[in-house]
Amino acid sequence: MRTTIDIPDERYKQLKRLAIERDSTVRELVLQAIDLLENQPVVAKPRQRLKLPLIRSDQPGTLHLTNEQIYDILDADLIDSAGH
Repeated sequence: MRTTIDIPDERYKQLKRLAIERDSTVRELVLQAIDLLENQPVVAKPRQRLKLPLIRSDQPGTLHLTNEQIYDILDADLIDSAGH
């Protein structure tokens, strides 16, 4: 199957040089790279726990906020966490 991929010029030059050094072709190197990746175990990235801001209410269970107020709270929380 034919396909087209966009490779930055410098990376393609590296690939071409490697192919020449290894007496190979760019196609063969790309296929070898796919084989190598296919045989490597997939390592899941550790999840980061989502930390939501705590919003206090004078009357627990009733909190009416507009989207703008929520964004203001989130922005303030980001500013606080950037300072620490």
